[in-house]
Amino acid sequence: MSVNGSPAGRVAVVTGGGSGIGAAVAEHLGAAGHRVAVLDVNGDAAESVAERLRGDGVEALAATVDVADRTSVDKAAGVVREKFGPIEILVTSAGIEAQTPFTEIPAHEWDRLIAVNLTGTFNTTQSMIPDMLAGGWGRIVTISSSSAQSGAPERAHYVASKGGVIALTKALAFEYSPQGITANTIPPSIIATPMAEAGVAAGHIPKLEDLAMMTPVRRSGLPEDIAAAATFLCSDHAGFITGQVIGVNGGWYI
Repeated sequence: MSVNGSPAGRVAVVTGGGSGIGAAVAEHLGAAGHRVAVLDVNGDAAESVAERLRGDGVEALAATVDVADRTSVDKAAGVVREKFGPIEILVTSAGIEAQTPFTEIPAHEWDRLIAVNLTGTFNTTQSMIPDMLAGGWGRIVTISSSSAQSGAPERAHYVASKGGVIALTKALAFEYSPQGITANTIPPSIIATPMAEAGVAAGHIPKLEDLAMMTPVRRSGLPEDIAAAATFLCSDHAGFITGQVIGVNGGWYI
């Protein structure tokens, strides 16, 4: 049986799956017929998403994971393998942000953003890609940021971490595409997520409705917009797409 271009029941892992883009990706992958593991540092949020998926008839599990902690990642990967089998799809949506003038960024803040956004992507991919290599098939989709393409004021650490994610994804594509594993990245622009709303509340970014008027499609992005693209990239239909930066941004490129 095939669902949306992929055999039903592939095993998918989504980091940062407890809210926002990650939650939408988990829901879309579940709707496409995959078994979904929802990983998030907020275990209650991850379980809430997994429970919702199970209510829709999707095989889903949740795990509390700090992607910056390799032991935590490896433990979760083991749970997924035990319950669902080898991991075939990985979407890395876990991420944090901060806004601080460059000369005032403390070392611990720099280190934490790099640890979660970049090293976290490294940790989860290195932990789970052996399953894809063994099976001769895999899909990796990283969630980066359009700010890594354009730059952004007072966000040098965030921009650097997401730029690293783009570069890492391209390196993975070159190294592993011959083994049947594709790797692509989606750099969203402003998406209506809890993280974006927090940025608005803190005065770090304009109101989303104002940003929408700067976007050619004249609306803010939704988590579902990113999830739809990610789900396609995880399908068999996308087997000739790898190493690409897929802009899902409503036409807004600074």
